Amino acid sequence: MTATSSASPAEKRLLVTGAAGFIGSNFCHYWLKNHLQGTLIAYDVLSYAGNRHNLDGLETHPDFHFVQGDINDAALLESSLRAHDINVIVHFAAESHVDRSIHDPDAFIQTNIVGTHTLLKVAKSLWLDGPEGPVPHRFHHISTDEVYGTLGPQDPAFREDTPYAPNSPYAASKAGSDHLVRAYQHTYGLSTTTSNCSNNYGPYHFPEKLIPLIIVNILHNKALPIYGDGQQIRDWLYVEDHCRGIAAILDEGREGESYNIGGCNEWANIDIVQLVCRKMDALFAGNPRWAEQYPQAAPALGHRSEELIQYVRDRPGHDRRYAIDADKITRELAFAPAVDFPTGIQRTILWYLEHPQWWQQVMDGSYRHWLDTQYGAE
Repeated sequence: MTATSSASPAEKRLLVTGAAGFIGSNFCHYWLKNHLQGTLIAYDVLSYAGNRHNLDGLETHPDFHFVQGDINDAALLESSLRAHDINVIVHFAAESHVDRSIHDPDAFIQTNIVGTHTLLKVAKSLWLDGPEGPVPHRFHHISTDEVYGTLGPQDPAFREDTPYAPNSPYAASKAGSDHLVRAYQHTYGLSTTTSNCSNNYGPYHFPEKLIPLIIVNILHNKALPIYGDGQQIRDWLYVEDHCRGIAAILDEGREGESYNIGGCNEWANIDIVQLVCRKMDALFAGNPRWAEQYPQAAPALGHRSEELIQYVRDRPGHDRRYAIDADKITRELAFAPAVDFPTGIQRTILWYLEHPQWWQQVMDGSYRHWLDTQYGAE
């Protein structure tokens, strides 16, 4: 193995890929709020899941810059890194929806594997192969618990040394990108870290995913489609807690290491849906404002939101359970989730109720057609 050149630099100048997506945008807001100095370039191609409005409010920050670009565009990546002397890449950019990967796996291979490799090549060229020799840097790669496969009801939670066993084209593409990051660390000495997270939820979550889809469908008095028996179990992590975990890895994580970031919060899909339904009903019952603003919503019409639940045919290869063992990041970096699930769900529902202009905008046009033709939600 080539000797690594550096640890994470003390003065961090970041390029964040996928910065206009759900987790990427939350990370940009979190980082610029909590780190008083250091450039942040928000880099995003602005595909269907990348929303420029997710970054509203950051344009006036003196350290913030936005670049619209594809991670497969090596020339633009290199010029962006050089222009601001970037020494840290935080790589969120990915195709991420399992259903989409089943219908169109090619896009996932191109973005998640080829795009990650392009980014790694550019980083190696600038940080290791330049005339001044290796410079302090860090490449942090955001991955998922889905690379580990599925768990039975009594199986121990995923650890960082759990063998990879991806079961969907999405998970396989993320596993491939994880392996490429590891290879660039071990072969070339690129200073890397990787985090594998559990299911995130919170503001700016794209409405094809379970929690925001349920919220929006209740507001439209539309069916809440549940795959199979709804007993698929996921570990849920509030997105701001995920951002805190990433920041901890950038500041104190050991290079070459992977860290699982979990919520220690396992829920079956059907239980999540029922919880959201109950909270929506309670909010409408407690504040007439919501019925006035959303007159088509099930509780505004006098119905229980749970009456909208419909079980539909399960999707192919549906993993039964994911669970994260987050002991390593807790032990090494003193990280633990700060937002409990009832609080996080309440915050999330209220954010969607208070930001209809955001989710209505992202659901316009071709996306609305796609959403209306899907079989289920997760």
